[in-house]
Amino acid sequence: MPSRPAAPEAAMNQPAPSGYALDPERSTGVVPAATTLREHLTGQLRRLLDAADVGGSWAQDAVRLLPGLLGPAAGRPLADGPPSPSFVSDDHSPAELSVSFAADGAPTVRVLVEPGYAERTFADSGRAGLRALDRMAARWGFTAEPVARVADLFLPAAARGPFSLWCAVDLRRAGPPGVKVYLNPGAHGGDRAAEVVEEALVRSGFRQAWPALTARAASWCPDRGRLLFFALDLGHWQEPRVKLYIAHQGFSVEEAETAAGLLPGGSPRRVGDFCRTVGGGVRRFDGLPLVSCLSYTRRDEERPSGHTLHVPVRDYVRHDHAARDRAAAVLGACGGDAALLDKALAAMTSRRLSDGVGLISYVSFARSTGGPPRVTVYLSPEAYAVHPPHAPLRATPSGKRG
Repeated sequence: MPSRPAAPEAAMNQPAPSGYALDPERSTGVVPAATTLREHLTGQLRRLLDAADVGGSWAQDAVRLLPGLLGPAAGRPLADGPPSPSFVSDDHSPAELSVSFAADGAPTVRVLVEPGYAERTFADSGRAGLRALDRMAARWGFTAEPVARVADLFLPAAARGPFSLWCAVDLRRAGPPGVKVYLNPGAHGGDRAAEVVEEALVRSGFRQAWPALTARAASWCPDRGRLLFFALDLGHWQEPRVKLYIAHQGFSVEEAETAAGLLPGGSPRRVGDFCRTVGGGVRRFDGLPLVSCLSYTRRDEERPSGHTLHVPVRDYVRHDHAARDRAAAVLGACGGDAALLDKALAAMTSRRLSDGVGLISYVSFARSTGGPPRVTVYLSPEAYAVHPPHAPLRATPSGKRG
């Protein structure tokens, strides 16, 4: 990538840009009974693993490793508030949990963390993330070389926000965990995000992927699609993926179907039906944006082998009880287990679902050329606050703005 003069090092006390999360000022300020973030998150993860019947030494190892990934600030009292405005979750918790449901397989529990959330600068945060990644690689026997290959693109000395490195662990009923790393395409500035992503794809062995994507999606990528994350699968995966996450501000259901058509042989109409159900009839998503994830594997080095649509359900419901019902509806349509969803929600909180919104942050629908569809429900720890119920965005006729 051509070099340019370095920008001043960015401090971590910047708010997340609009379009990522609900306004934290809407919070009730209610915090859980747990004393520290470490205590709160490890308790939620243990209960969620029990609910999904994901046990064994690998899962317990992840629970033991979690406090180290969070760093010293995890021992800070929750009553003191978050040490920095992490946008992993709406209340600035530096973590998110999720449960993935597949009709023909066992559920997967995932925990996502921002290891450097309490660091002074984004560059320091990136270095903390790499140290956490090294600990996982040593513990679980994998190489972080794919990240090292693109480190200068995403972790420069003068890194810009809103984050540097997130990492996630997928925990399964059988076998070792899979690790995912999420990197910031805007680390050199938003105006260079497309340039960074294209070079990262080339270095990762997908030279034709970016030209093919921008040719097939000329109407929205990159001009109408904010590049959110460049992600890499590390460790124990049948087919490691390189993934590109794109936020679609103001997309209609029909435009979401068009984006889903980038997956060869897929069924975009199923994505549209999913969008309508989770969005509660919204035809254009003018609040928090829809997010597409395009996955690339060695199976096809030019076209995506997978597509996932993430719907930010929390902005389109009044409260979490409504979000639960919509998630249960799409699970039923895909052969998923709504009873497990209820167990997962009970593992996360003791509050009534109708008393807040945002516990269920996203619901996603994943399709690939090599496996069955999968629904994932993303869960906020609500470590620092609970957002009160709110009036959801209303359905907007197609082609019109709300």
